[in-house]
Amino acid sequence: MGIIAWILIGLIAGAIAKALTPGRDPGGCLVTMVIGIVGGLIGGWLGKVIFGVHSINGFFHLSTWIAAIIGSVIVLFAYRLFTGKR
Repeated sequence: MGIIAWILIGLIAGAIAKALTPGRDPGGCLVTMVIGIVGGLIGGWLGKVIFGVHSINGFFHLSTWIAAIIGSVIVLFAYRLFTGKR
């Protein structure tokens, strides 16, 4: 159940990360959703390691959402770095 929760958080965090980072991305809505899911999973793992919040119990914790958004922003910047301008 924790993975499904992080996928849902990742979808929302991906949209928030896209809104927070200005500029055009080489990709559409599907790429943004994948970036959000990957960022949410990475952020969730880091949040569990750093904050000690379990994904099932911590779905509504602020630290969970912050970790997911930060993870999504990092993955979005890495994606932009590797794809470059086309």
